[in-house]
Amino acid sequence: MKKIAIIPARGGSKRIPRKNVKDFLGKPIIAYSIEAALQSGLFDEVMVSTDDEEIAAISKRYGAKVPFMRSEKTANDYAVTADVLLEVLDCYQEMGETFDIVCCIYATAPFITIDRLREADSKMVEGIDSIFPMVPFSYPIQRSVRVIDGYARLAYPEYQDARSQDLETYYHDAGQFYFMTVESLRKNKFIWGENSAPLVLSELEVQDLDNQTDWELAEIKYKLIHNI
Repeated sequence: MKKIAIIPARGGSKRIPRKNVKDFLGKPIIAYSIEAALQSGLFDEVMVSTDDEEIAAISKRYGAKVPFMRSEKTANDYAVTADVLLEVLDCYQEMGETFDIVCCIYATAPFITIDRLREADSKMVEGIDSIFPMVPFSYPIQRSVRVIDGYARLAYPEYQDARSQDLETYYHDAGQFYFMTVESLRKNKFIWGENSAPLVLSELEVQDLDNQTDWELAEIKYKLIHNI
């Protein structure tokens, strides 16, 4: 089965300027995603989808391919990840290349490892449409609180007397990468399939990168994981 890794990386990041190529412990953060994909040995093609010449040049420097630039339609604030992936697959098809499995790897995901990519790939067995990393919520969502008209209200009052250890664990998307069949992507127009399976990560392996504080926390976590 032919597999492609697609790393979406547009130039117009808002909350952290030039986020996709911002320095993360000595190299552009996108380099971590590119290197993990290449070194995993899983993919027939590792490419970056971007509308930005600087991002394209940096991506090529670290070994990714940029055979074409992203269109304006999929580079605006309203395009979703599935739109980007489908555009890439369509462009490759026009070039005479097709793939069975696509892995979308986000450009700002320095915690991605070769082992995690290989573990996810091994779970892509018959009957599974997609695999993606997720992490447990750090606090039971059944104990969450809403603010209504200035007052605190339990979102789920039926659980107010339940012991935390008796509450079901809920998870959220780790926002790192997604394996999926091309068939599922084309059918659902979404990065999760109808039969998606989890790859559960620890909190140490996950960090949002929405502001400078997040960035600094991510660097601390990375140093802790890698003993540097």
